Amino acid sequence: MDLNSELRLAVDTGNVELGYRNTYKAIVSNNAKLVVVASKGKAELINDIKHLCKVGNIKVIEFDGNSIDLGGVCGKPYSVNCLAVIEQGNAHLY
Repeated sequence: MDLNSELRLAVDTGNVELGYRNTYKAIVSNNAKLVVVASKGKAELINDIKHLCKVGNIKVIEFDGNSIDLGGVCGKPYSVNCLAVIEQGNAHLY
């Protein structure tokens, strides 16, 4: 599985929430099936998201790169620290 292409496919064909606030809301409302965090992102945000996912029993994948790289993989012209996959669409992430 190539994580980059699967993430892009999920963003294009599924339901994905981008950014810390939207990811946080998806986790708390129990809608997130999978969470992806940029491993070189802001440490306090990443730790907070990881803790919430551990409590909610949600799988977390660390993207090997910074938030700008993750935004580029998602096809966005801005940085993305984390994202929550609600529906994977045609991707095979979980």
